[in-house]
Amino acid sequence: MDNIIFVILIGIGATAFMDLWALLKKHLLHIPPTNWGMVGRWIAHMGQGKFRHLAIAESKAIRGEQLLGWTAHYVIGIGYAALLVIIFGNAWVNNPSIGPAFILGIATVVAPFLILQPGMGAGIAASRTPNPNSVRIQSMINHGVFGAGLFLSAITVKFISLI
Repeated sequence: MDNIIFVILIGIGATAFMDLWALLKKHLLHIPPTNWGMVGRWIAHMGQGKFRHLAIAESKAIRGEQLLGWTAHYVIGIGYAALLVIIFGNAWVNNPSIGPAFILGIATVVAPFLILQPGMGAGIAASRTPNPNSVRIQSMINHGVFGAGLFLSAITVKFISLI
């Protein structure tokens, strides 16, 4: 199987796995999922030269922000899958293991801590939120789940390709 197809499939699979986790948390633990529309709003405002907001929810709504946010979410997931394959190479593609996928998943939490959250007004590592430690822990868990999703998606794709 072509590595590009493999990367796309595991990126989508891992991101969907993370989204299923978010739904489970919402229904069982009453923890609201990420509002990808706000991410879309933030990205859309970048096109207008505004990269940082005091509170993204108070910034002007942008037509299509939900679609933009969800699309970005999945494209970023594919990008992280590509990074996994670039770092660990064909050895990992041919024999996926949980360690590299989980480590990469956890490492990706740097992006929301240092880029997304500050840009949207939540501060570095959610420091401007009412309960920063809770947000940080949830972010770490979510990205760990994404890492597990990379592994599970990889072994699923490998299994299906054998059929």
